[in-house]
Amino acid sequence: MTKPIILAPAGGFAAVTAAVRCGADAVYLGAKNFNARRNAENFDDLALPETVKFCHERGTKVFVTVNTLVTDGEMDALIEEADAIAETGADAVILQDPAVMRLFRDRYPALPRHASTQTAVHDLDGALYLQDLGCETIVLARELTLSEMEKIASRLTTAGAEAFVHGAHCMSVSGACYLSAMLGGRSGNRGLCAQPCRLDWRCGKGDHVLSLKDMSLLRHAQEMADAGITTFKIEGRMKRPEYVAAVVTACREALALEPYDEDTLRAVFSRSGFTDGYLTGRRDKTMFGYRTKDDVQSADKVLKSLAALYEKETPRVGVSMAFSLTETESALTVSDGENARTVTGDAPEKAINRALDAASAEKNLVKTGGTPFAVTDFTADIAPGYMLPASALNALRRGALSELLDARGAAKPWPQSDAPAPAAPEKRDRSRTGALWARFAELSQIPAGESFDKILLPVERITPEIIETFGERLIGILPAILWPADEEAMEARLAALKETGLREVYGDNIYAIPLTRRRGLTLHGGAGLNILNTEALRHYEEEGLASVTASFELSMRGIKSLGGSIPLGVIVYGRLPLMHFRNCPLRAQIGCAACRARGELADRRGVKFPVECGEKKYSTLLNSVPLHIADKDLRGLDHCILWFTRESAAECAAVAADYRAGRKSERERTGGLYYRELL
Repeated sequence: MTKPIILAPAGGFAAVTAAVRCGADAVYLGAKNFNARRNAENFDDLALPETVKFCHERGTKVFVTVNTLVTDGEMDALIEEADAIAETGADAVILQDPAVMRLFRDRYPALPRHASTQTAVHDLDGALYLQDLGCETIVLARELTLSEMEKIASRLTTAGAEAFVHGAHCMSVSGACYLSAMLGGRSGNRGLCAQPCRLDWRCGKGDHVLSLKDMSLLRHAQEMADAGITTFKIEGRMKRPEYVAAVVTACREALALEPYDEDTLRAVFSRSGFTDGYLTGRRDKTMFGYRTKDDVQSADKVLKSLAALYEKETPRVGVSMAFSLTETESALTVSDGENARTVTGDAPEKAINRALDAASAEKNLVKTGGTPFAVTDFTADIAPGYMLPASALNALRRGALSELLDARGAAKPWPQSDAPAPAAPEKRDRSRTGALWARFAELSQIPAGESFDKILLPVERITPEIIETFGERLIGILPAILWPADEEAMEARLAALKETGLREVYGDNIYAIPLTRRRGLTLHGGAGLNILNTEALRHYEEEGLASVTASFELSMRGIKSLGGSIPLGVIVYGRLPLMHFRNCPLRAQIGCAACRARGELADRRGVKFPVECGEKKYSTLLNSVPLHIADKDLRGLDHCILWFTRESAAECAAVAADYRAGRKSERERTGGLYYRELL
């Protein structure tokens, strides 16, 4: 078994220094524009090359995050940033958007690509799909248990499995949170999450029910390594360097099976302590917590001692030294096994009292303090009867180590292919009126005599009778999240439904692509695929999807300017899904019996947000107000989707009538993000 590497966060150079000197094997950081922590200090075109150099000199890898969703208008800036990253010789890029994956694959095919946690990999199919796309490392979802991680990791052949081991724990499934965007216009998928989940949301008598404690899985380090996790990732690009120093040190000690100081970890940053809930399968109210005054004050007591961990250079790079002294020349060769540098110095003098011997030379030359080097092997070939002053020996050492440091830090740019840049978006027909699709949670919601072009129902609700009733108009909706334990059952269900006539399904997660291929089903991509650009449309068309639904984080103007030829739909009505939970706050606080699948959460102002239950496998927080844009210009879309959740059949019929008439709703409504500027 290969020992997992420690991957540390770095929001700025001080955090890089802390990570490197405390023993991180790699750091992950963002350039200025396209990263999921845009409010961190980050690294511009001048700072990034110097940072990569600093890390490479000390044997630490650098992974650059380019893990936000991009729009067509940002493609030129994305190419510039990709070129700048490749020029530094950074060791990998961390990606979410398929457009960004395609860009790096085509432009810099040798530069390793890692799949971000934002890709929301909860199952084997999703992981294998990303592996097939050429990702060398795949970050597994934080919501997985240890056994689920092991099931996935054991099947990966060319990709490594990465998992978070310490840090903040988002309540929502990564990549499927739109709460910040909808409430404040700051998109987490675009790198500007305002963390509204940390505010005082309530359910029953519970408060802060969307705020999870930070995770700390270091006590399970050996179990995770045994399960096949190849990278231990630490969350915290917005946190101070002392935090980075503390967690990297603890992680290194845990991997060495040595005691680590959990009290210091808790003091430097926690939210009412830590949780290991998902890893162990314990999903209850003990996982919830928020940052208290005591949590904040406790940090003051440990910051100074933690800063001392990275004040000085750490000798972490082993080198060999070979010293020679002849009648005419002194020379020193240093080598790290890959790079070797030789410097020559002063000619020796005839010894009057004591000649230089190997022991004396070694005593002077191995003093590498203030550098990242430690001498692991020393040899000397010294002509007898000569001496060399200590100052000359010191000059040899400084010169040789300086040249070796430069050699280690020299940029090794990734070669650029001759692949063309992504083509400009094609113009679509903007005059036509699209088909009207309707999604229902239950069969009973479908109005009598309905005439929708497509009927969407969860596959769990579909029976042979329903297939016979709706025929080719029926589309089965796959779960937004499929856990490893449910994969076989879902495969069997789809096989049975196909036998009775189901032909089309709708999927919000990448796992749906290989699953439907195996079953010979036609796949429609959902809004959960987070499509904001033309290149993503081209990707999913090449993957064989029959249609896609644009992200509801994209403006209507942006949607209508998308190119590609794949049919494009938009959700135009409904309480939009804002978050998906594995640890349902309703179940944790009031229990499923009290909820009866009709529960709701209240924000700090008392506004109620419904929670939809997904067969008790996961739950979904819905927006408080339904999207309703029937009075807007919806021409140019291939299909418009009415997304019904809790509406009665009569209410569904009334909404459908509004859309057929282009009529404004008299009820409270929202235009969502289609007509707002999203940051």
